[in-house]
Amino acid sequence: MKNILLPTDFSDNAWNAIFTALKMFEISECNFVLLNSYEPKISNLLGNKSKERLGVIYDSLYKNSKLQLEKTLHYLQKNHARDNHDFETESVSNNMENAVKQMVVEKKIDLIIMGTKGATGAKEVFMGSNTVRVIKKVRTCPILAVPGEYDFKALKKVVFPTDFSHNYGKTELRQLLDLVGHWKAEILILQVAQEQKPSESQKQQMKTLSRCLKSVYHSYHTIEMKNNVAEATTKFAADNRADLIALIHYPHTFMEKLTREPVIRKMGFHSKIPLLVLPDI
Repeated sequence: MKNILLPTDFSDNAWNAIFTALKMFEISECNFVLLNSYEPKISNLLGNKSKERLGVIYDSLYKNSKLQLEKTLHYLQKNHARDNHDFETESVSNNMENAVKQMVVEKKIDLIIMGTKGATGAKEVFMGSNTVRVIKKVRTCPILAVPGEYDFKALKKVVFPTDFSHNYGKTELRQLLDLVGHWKAEILILQVAQEQKPSESQKQQMKTLSRCLKSVYHSYHTIEMKNNVAEATTKFAADNRADLIALIHYPHTFMEKLTREPVIRKMGFHSKIPLLVLPDI
């Protein structure tokens, strides 16, 4: 059985991520863990009576968290019950990224699925979103970020951008292989072209990747980078009507060095289709 963590703040974006998870794993045996985290704002704790108020604030937040989780659980069990799906709830007093990190260990989570708003202005880009902070903090578990307006129908094409500079293994690609194999989808391996020709090492890594992906449909593609890697990748995905972009979260990837852009963060904000971030295991 697959353990899937569904962080929620009960917003429309969070609900959309939950529905995406239910549809994406409709026929799989899954245990869905609904997680809500809460912490009072610092401004609420200031003043002479902050210590007295602290307990009251936490108690209120805890009760509301439990109540909303119970309502969510009741709705899902009533309207989306399946013999192969189990649900449980967790209410944690912490920020989102630390709560998620805690649950990954305690519940032996295989995949995290959560909603993301997308950028609406410079302020949001600088501050980040819960999803982007979780991607940065949680480096041991795959994370599927689902845009709030995305309506999942089926998984037919997955874009996998790479520069063939790392040694690929089935362990880090397992979640991608499972998902693609389940839907009999195709992986479009994308190289955003650089000026120099591929090195012998890159050619070897390409062969290694092909061996790892031999059990699924896959094809190779190369495009020119006109502005930045994130834009080139998302445009390629849109042009090919892809349903998902998958990335391995290597530290200091060629994309960040080449363009000086935090690619994972930018895609997390701007991609109109789900983004699967695979850990570097």
